Formats: sequence, C-alpha cells, structure tokens
Amino acid sequence: MADHSRGGTELVHVGFGNFLAVNKVLAIVTPNSAPIQRMIREGKKEKNIIDITSGRRTKAAVFMDSGQIMLVAITPEALAGRVTAARQGKMSQAQAAVD
Repeated sequence: MADHSRGGTELVHVGFGNFLAVNKVLAIVTPNSAPIQRMIREGKKEKNIIDITSGRRTKAAVFMDSGQIMLVAITPEALAGRVTAARQGKMSQAQAAVD
C-alpha cells in the first residue's frame, strides 16, 4: 500500500484480481434502490460504468471522484471492512517502525 498522506494511491482488493483506489471514492452504496439503479442505467448509456464483477451479481456501486461508477461483486460492508483492515495494517506497520 502506498502512503496516502504523501499523495499516494491506497488500493484495496475487491475480488477477481481487481483493486479499487480508496482515495478516489466518494460513496459506496447498495444498488437496490430505484435512484441508484437509474444512475447505473444512465451511466451505462454514457459509458461511465466500470464493471469489475466478473459476471457475478452486483452487490455494491462505488461512486468515484472522476464521475465514474464502479460495480463490484462484494457488499459495501465487506468493502468497508477491507478498507478498515488495510488502514489498520498500515497503522500497525507504522507503529512497528517506530518501536
């Protein structure tokens, strides 16, 4: 993981060999509501969708600061857990370097 405080990109694995740049994320939502489904349909028409589900069911839509929407096959809760674990791991590594 790159150091976010120095402007690096923090990546989190989202399955099937795909990674997500956490520092570029605006929101992680479930795709179940009608407004989100409408935004995904419009995004597909405008070619603003990045589908990294590998053919699996979309469990989360990730809105990026670039205006694109990434579709992922893991739940928002699982994705948040991976981000938290990655950040705690990075903090543990930083603490070990200090000790």
